[in-house]
Amino acid sequence: MANISSVDEFLSGFDGPARARLQELRDLSRRAAPKAAEDVRWNQPAYLHASGTILFMFSGHRAHANMAFTPSTLEEFRPEMGTRKVGKGTVQVPYAEPLPTELLTRMIQHRIAEHERDGIGWM
Repeated sequence: MANISSVDEFLSGFDGPARARLQELRDLSRRAAPKAAEDVRWNQPAYLHASGTILFMFSGHRAHANMAFTPSTLEEFRPEMGTRKVGKGTVQVPYAEPLPTELLTRMIQHRIAEHERDGIGWM
């Protein structure tokens, strides 16, 4: 995979429902973390605190997107995940399901707060 230099370039690699969902995640990220800088890390969109610390990322896959947070953020919201598939710090967001906007917004806000309040860095 060639190195991706921008989120626009990342998005251009997807079409249909995947592209639409990834654009939704970008829009949500910008609304929920307006002070975060948008960048690309490991060929994925990443949102950075002014300190340079990664706050969260997202990625696209065949049937779902992943939102990546710190394990501590995911643990805080695990009781609300229901049947969603989760990993160490990721939550799957299937393209065929409605975007859990409110939940993801709260997770982003929690992640910003845990970094600013507790100094929790990236994985």
